[in-house]
Amino acid sequence: MNKITLWNESEYNYGAACGFIPNMRLYFHEDEEIRPCILIAPGGGYTVVSPSEGEIVAKKFYEMGYQTAVVTYTTNLLQMIPLKMQPMQDLMRAIRYIRKYAEELHVDKDKIMLCGFSAGAHACGSVAVHWQEFEEAERGEYAFVSAKPNAVILSYPVITSGEYAHRGSFTALLGVDASEEELEYMSLEKQVTEDMPPCFLWQTVTDELVSVQNSFLFAQALQEKKIPYAFHAFSKGKHGLSLADEAWANEEFGEPYTLEQTFALGQAVNDGTFPVPEEVKQALNEMAKMFTGQTKREKEQANEEVKQWPELADEWIRTTL
Repeated sequence: MNKITLWNESEYNYGAACGFIPNMRLYFHEDEEIRPCILIAPGGGYTVVSPSEGEIVAKKFYEMGYQTAVVTYTTNLLQMIPLKMQPMQDLMRAIRYIRKYAEELHVDKDKIMLCGFSAGAHACGSVAVHWQEFEEAERGEYAFVSAKPNAVILSYPVITSGEYAHRGSFTALLGVDASEEELEYMSLEKQVTEDMPPCFLWQTVTDELVSVQNSFLFAQALQEKKIPYAFHAFSKGKHGLSLADEAWANEEFGEPYTLEQTFALGQAVNDGTFPVPEEVKQALNEMAKMFTGQTKREKEQANEEVKQWPELADEWIRTTL
């Protein structure tokens, strides 16, 4: 599992990074077969990058024959410094890296996909609808390397900033004082164009955190623009199901490397190099206990209906690309 740092220190300056630089972990086959590649963006409300949607998903698609990678993108845990375009830029840099080095990585450069969950799906969807605006802005070694994904998989996605918005995600992304223009730009159902790549979309209709209306709105926009897509609305299940299988239910998530920025921020808060009010420090320490397994959680159960979604996505990819 190789770790690829996505930015040079001189390129990256998010104010609450505390030494963290966005990166991706590769799960690549050691043979020389040219394979499609899926880049995974876990969810977390743009405040953390959840371990439950990282390595476990990468290994699943790896076992299905894909090259895979998990992208640990920039997040805004303390809701102090809006992220703006940074998560989207992180994902576009990940695509450019894979495409630039496709030959030596044994990747089909015309089959590079994003797979996002919740707010991570919003970041992936943002790349899918806005990628063309950034094609000429890239400089240096990635100039003229396209950041367009060849397809996107959006799992219980945050989509709209309107009536059915998951407000916390948009606050972390754009701040409490976001302008109407910013909210419109990041309301993805309003930004679909004919240049968007094909999309595989899934969610449960009983999602209690992100309304399934997000998926319906996006599917309708895709339909209107005649973008190839599949949409699976499963009958029941909570938010954050990830693979929804036994491994997910047993919390077999692997090392929590997706929390690198979260842990760096917690360390900076505790040692005083990133000053915050005392109540914020206490809240961070409680969150650290949760992510390191010191806080007991309710036992999950596999969802027999939903856990088929990776196979459905695989078949869709094979017939669409």
